[in-house]
Amino acid sequence: MRLIILGAPGSGKGTACAVLKETYGLAHISTGDIFRENIKKGTPLGQEAKSYIDQGALVPDSVTIRMVEDRLAKDDCEGGFILDGFPRTISQAEALDQILASKDSGIDAVILVSTDDELIMDRVTTRRVCSSCGASYNVKYMPSKVEGVCDACGGEVIQRSDDTAETVKKRLDTYYENTKPLIDFYSARGLIVEGNNNIDSASCIAEIKAGLEAKGLN
Repeated sequence: MRLIILGAPGSGKGTACAVLKETYGLAHISTGDIFRENIKKGTPLGQEAKSYIDQGALVPDSVTIRMVEDRLAKDDCEGGFILDGFPRTISQAEALDQILASKDSGIDAVILVSTDDELIMDRVTTRRVCSSCGASYNVKYMPSKVEGVCDACGGEVIQRSDDTAETVKKRLDTYYENTKPLIDFYSARGLIVEGNNNIDSASCIAEIKAGLEAKGLN
């Protein structure tokens, strides 16, 4: 099974991705992880990407596409994969088509995790993280036992700088601007499988699984 997962920041995409990976035995391919691994290992692609990042510039599509192509050639992708963070643009989607076509394959479905903006804003702006061990909390839904203190290590529990209302709104605006054309692109092919995460992740994932099964994917 070859999947793409789309979802706004804070939509619950990460949770859905983890469950789908485990359920179907898929390789989870995160572009963020690919970048970090290549840069850490000092690969030619990593060095090229780092040269742009160090200048504060966007990494060109050509570099990102080559990294993804290299990752898709790994053995663990033979049993299926779920792409997270790629493609982000129509040109990347078309490049992915070409990569998969060269392997006589293609994308089977595109998972869309949808959540109302108001809920995303609430969930993200109330989440907190331990500055020492990275444990996650939420001041409304899952607070630490002592306010501001991590249950696990006693470290300081803080709000990340990108979890403020202003930053979340900007991230949502950017997501919709970039992703709507992709959704239209894949909708035209009948590949979209939607999961609504307004209630809870369990019902969202059940909806996604049902959509995949309706396409004969399991």
